[in-house]
Amino acid sequence: MSLAATRRFVDEGREGTNAAPAQRGRAMVGAMDEDRQTGRRGRSEWEDEVPAWQEPAMGSSSADEAHSPLVLREPPGGAAPGRPARLTRRLRHWWRGASPNLRGSVFMLSALLVYAVMVGAIKHVGQAIPLVQILLIRQVIMTLILLAFAAGSLRQALHTERLGLQVSRSVLTLASMLAGFTAVVKIPLAQATAIGFSQVLFVTIAAVIVLKEKVDGRRWAATIIGFVGVLIMLRPSSDGLDIYALLAVFGAICGAGITVSVRKLATSERTDTILIYQGIVLIVLLAVPTWAWWQAPTPDQWFWLALLSLFGTAGQWLITRAYQVGEAAALAPLDFSRLLLASFTGFVFFAEIPELTTWIGAAIVIGATLYTIRKNARVAGPQSAAS
Repeated sequence: MSLAATRRFVDEGREGTNAAPAQRGRAMVGAMDEDRQTGRRGRSEWEDEVPAWQEPAMGSSSADEAHSPLVLREPPGGAAPGRPARLTRRLRHWWRGASPNLRGSVFMLSALLVYAVMVGAIKHVGQAIPLVQILLIRQVIMTLILLAFAAGSLRQALHTERLGLQVSRSVLTLASMLAGFTAVVKIPLAQATAIGFSQVLFVTIAAVIVLKEKVDGRRWAATIIGFVGVLIMLRPSSDGLDIYALLAVFGAICGAGITVSVRKLATSERTDTILIYQGIVLIVLLAVPTWAWWQAPTPDQWFWLALLSLFGTAGQWLITRAYQVGEAAALAPLDFSRLLLASFTGFVFFAEIPELTTWIGAAIVIGATLYTIRKNARVAGPQSAAS
């Protein structure tokens, strides 16, 4: 009770000693109420605005403790997850809910990005080191990685029922690499990549000859139109055709042979078996020319050789995983993004500007290839459903 209220209460008590007890009680209550109101008005404005969670805890022993900063307690079960952990959790949740084709698309696009780095590294280091040496080092590193993963079941991985076809496919792979990568080193990346898209057109022809598949008139028309696009990119003139562009075409032909042979091998052979035999055959065939034309790499060149080897291995794994998860018809159109990646890499790192004929020819080849892929998907649909 304040001093003013006490004095007034005493004075009233002196004046009204003969008052009734009820009146004295009401006076006492009024004085206490006035004291509470006075005390509230006496508080500073800052105290009224202080949130409840900043007030000092009951039982504080000192003024320092009363004005100590707020300390948040850890939630039960440890510290709150940080932003990277929350992002990882969200990505994991999204990945689990994604459709098979969406997951396959992620693997496919990742493979194309990895291959873009590998091709750029080959173009860079191929200016000073023979291509056979690059391919041998790449294949040795890739084979060692495959053997390391297959160490527990090496005997099973080496078992094959079609050794002749394994060797033939490996020889085609070597020819495709030598032709395709030589074109990559010698002509603009965008042109070499666009010509490589014609592989699907050659697969149509190989499927008729080797696999005895039936092709209707529309698919033949799409194939012919696609070859017109290839001719536009080759730019035939009175001086003849660019030999390196022709090498890109030959690499696409060999790639079609690889695709057909893999279709035949897939019925009885494992993927790691195919890749291991490819490594063995390529190492044997490349050993002698590499020894004859060996160029001692510099430390910087060793870095690029190791990088392209690792990225080549990762690219093969990613693209194999993509086709294991998603449907081929849904993933194949994504392969055309290689042209954009090749154009970007060539422009940024090698100052290459694709010519108009490259874009026109590429558009024709891509259109014909997309039609062929969609037609193949419609034809394969009923067969797969029946099986």
